[in-house]
Amino acid sequence: MFVVFNVRPSDRARIDAALSPSTPQGDLVSRQSVVVREASALGLSGLGVLVLVEGEESALRAAEALFGFAEKLAGEKADQARRAFRAQDDDVAAGVGFIFGG
Repeated sequence: MFVVFNVRPSDRARIDAALSPSTPQGDLVSRQSVVVREASALGLSGLGVLVLVEGEESALRAAEALFGFAEKLAGEKADQARRAFRAQDDDVAAGVGFIFGG
C-alpha cells in the first residue's frame, strides 16, 4: 500500500517536521518506506515536492493526518508518481551495477 503527497516548495521544511519521530504518528510513519523527491527530477511537471510513503495501512492513515498541509495524489496521478519513483530507482540500480561490473 502507498500514498503520494504533493508538497508546495514553500512547505518543504514541514516534511521533516511531519516525519519527526518525536510524536507517535511521526515515529510510525518515519519507520515506513519514505522517499522525498522534487517532481521535476522525476520528469513530472506542475507539481512541487513529492513524498512517497509505502507501508502498513495504519501508517498511511497516520501519514495522511501528518501531511494535512499537502495535496494527496489519487488515482492515475498517484500511480504515475509511484512509477516515476520506481523508474528513477531502477535507473540508479542499473548504473551502480554497470559501474561495479554487475
